[in-house]
Amino acid sequence: MSNELIGRIRSNVESAVLGKERAVQLSVVALLAGGHILLEDAPGLGKTSLARALARTLGCQFTRLQFTPDLLPSDILGANVFRPTTGEFEFRRGPVFTNVLLADEINRTTPRTQSALLEAMSERQVSIEGVTYPLGNPFLVIATQNPFEYEGTYPLPENQLDRFMMCLDLGYPDRPAEREILRQHRMGQPVDSLQPVVSAEQVVQLQKSVGEIRVDDSLADYILDLVAATRVHNELILGVSTRGALTLYRAAQALAMSQGRNFVIPDDVKEVAVPVLAHRIVCRGAIREGHRQRASQILRTLLSAVAVPA
Repeated sequence: MSNELIGRIRSNVESAVLGKERAVQLSVVALLAGGHILLEDAPGLGKTSLARALARTLGCQFTRLQFTPDLLPSDILGANVFRPTTGEFEFRRGPVFTNVLLADEINRTTPRTQSALLEAMSERQVSIEGVTYPLGNPFLVIATQNPFEYEGTYPLPENQLDRFMMCLDLGYPDRPAEREILRQHRMGQPVDSLQPVVSAEQVVQLQKSVGEIRVDDSLADYILDLVAATRVHNELILGVSTRGALTLYRAAQALAMSQGRNFVIPDDVKEVAVPVLAHRIVCRGAIREGHRQRASQILRTLLSAVAVPA
């Protein structure tokens, strides 16, 4: 049953987002693992379309929020509003109270507003003036951002980046896929015609099932070996945290389940290692421009060097 539901999700998203099969696959893996997704690439390559397609595929409440320089934390979380009729304050919920939040161009807003999402992404709750409000289940943040070299962007700090399970770039589609995109868009946006193929309850059940995927002790040690290698690499000043190791472990379980297996193999860890870890490490002497590419290259070198369990 899980394989059928996962296949439905992927097929539905891929019908509206052409030429991005790997990005779609990894987005579904992050969803299954209960993680958040950061889509980073140049404008016009389908970041928002992928986010909207995934959201519309799920039978969940969906909210899109455009991040701008003048956006305030209360515009995301909500605020206490005074009601003259009752003489009391009433909490008015913000757009974060949803199942799927599309944070469009998240690095267009200030660090203060970006940090408003930290508790929501980590704890699935929001605290306002000493009162804690739980968020929906499932809760998924899909954020898009333009590359840092574009003007008017505020780089996400490391603690914010660490809340995203995966950072994905889309790249340009190949010629046949781009031709099909032109044909598809003659009659409007294909994403607008997508219908949900799974319910919120089914998504929650799939996420719970990920924890049942078996990970051999040798593979757990393999993950720890990879993480340890980032901490002593002479080109890195910040290696992968324990949270990063846990996230890689969970993502490998989700990938195995998406491929119809109830156990993880080394190739699962290798497949998700770069999108899960590249945004969690800091290169020595690196500037923001080109940092992710350099981090990815270092990780690929480590994946070739660290011994794979038999």
